[in-house]
Amino acid sequence: MVLAMDTLDFILPEELEAREPPEARGLARDQVRLLVSYRTDDRMVHTRFDELPGFLRAGDLLIVNASATLPAALMARREDGRKVALHLATQLDGALWVVEARKTAMTAGALLELPGGGTVTFIKPHQGSWRLWTARLDLSEPALAYVYRWGKPIAYPYVTKEWPLEMYQTVYASRPGSAEMPSAGRAFSAKLLDELRRKGVGVASIVLHTGVSSLEKDEPPYAERYEVPQETVEAVLRATRQGGRVIAVGTTVVRALESSTDESGELVASQGWTELVITPERGVRFLDGLLTGFHEPKASHLAMLEAIAGREHLRKTYAAALEAGYLWHEFGDLHLIL
Repeated sequence: MVLAMDTLDFILPEELEAREPPEARGLARDQVRLLVSYRTDDRMVHTRFDELPGFLRAGDLLIVNASATLPAALMARREDGRKVALHLATQLDGALWVVEARKTAMTAGALLELPGGGTVTFIKPHQGSWRLWTARLDLSEPALAYVYRWGKPIAYPYVTKEWPLEMYQTVYASRPGSAEMPSAGRAFSAKLLDELRRKGVGVASIVLHTGVSSLEKDEPPYAERYEVPQETVEAVLRATRQGGRVIAVGTTVVRALESSTDESGELVASQGWTELVITPERGVRFLDGLLTGFHEPKASHLAMLEAIAGREHLRKTYAAALEAGYLWHEFGDLHLIL
């Protein structure tokens, strides 16, 4: 399998798209495949995720995203009765949200009817996007209660049937707010986390509420809400001081942690909105490794991975993953970069 070096472009075969959760394939959530790669010498190990403790050591620190997935897909209707699939991407302030009307052109002032007597009014394109809009939701109850009553998890066409919300949650999710699952952590089970802690591997958390991932070509990531608590900052500094490796579980953790700095570039506790885009030119400051899924050709996250691993290492590991039949997307396999 040959990858284009200049763009990390490749063709993803349809059979490598994970169309269902591993549980539907007869696996426990922690039994997906795991590719472990080492940046220093490009060595690779093909294993299973429940073998993860064997690749970590006492003093290492995993940082997870504790954001919980919302059932953020709603079925709306135009005034003439035509259906429109509406995805709630990000809550702004009060009744204002960033939304996406899937495969539907909208105009300022347009109104859609929502289930249960709600409405959504499109106000203006969000940050210059032609696809995402700032909109006002007028609902009969608080927004979270409403989406849990009427919404479903966002799913894309490669997922061939509906799955309940719990299939889109990590076991440590505690703060509702993500439009889509921070999927790099899905494979962790409570048993595996206990095993890691017994080995002396630390686990700390941040929160970054993810938006929709259906970005089009050349469309930059938009702002997302995040929080890095003081106890996580202290855990990172302590692990680094004692020689442990700091490993992000997912690109959302990278974005949050690298956004949480003071004017001198030091890691501090903070919360707010981040528009940070990690590039090879910028690099990363606080991380020694990354656990992540496999990303689609030309995805913006590949630039972040290149900042951590380098383009040549990514080219080799992605070629190996394609050759070995690893599965892509939120229900797929994982890649640990050390």
